[in-house]
Amino acid sequence: MGEPEQPLFERVDGTAFFTRLVDRFYAGVVVDPLLAPLYPPDDIDGARQRLTLFLIQYWGGPTTYSDERGHPRLRMRHGPFAIGEAQRDAWLLHMAAAVAEARDGGEVSDADAARLLDYFSMAAQHMVNAVG
Repeated sequence: MGEPEQPLFERVDGTAFFTRLVDRFYAGVVVDPLLAPLYPPDDIDGARQRLTLFLIQYWGGPTTYSDERGHPRLRMRHGPFAIGEAQRDAWLLHMAAAVAEARDGGEVSDADAARLLDYFSMAAQHMVNAVG
């Protein structure tokens, strides 16, 4: 048996990588006509922080997200927001652009960028809870 794979968190620039990724993502979200209304303006910083902490934990970093908020329960937490296919696609477009920028800037390997995109695609589909 080989050694277990090093967590993505350790292969990238740790917390700083995920902070930059989420910042890039939200730069698109806040101007997107489909997505911006889903994010209360007075909580955009909170949303940004929660996503950053979640991704850090999911990809092998510190468990601060769960320590502060408990189990992620992503579908339940997103239940109050109408997320249809159009919102899913817009969300994924902005996240894919953020990943591409990180990949093109040498912050993440092609293989890890593909892993991120696979996860984000699955997660975005899982959040769909409305028609449209």
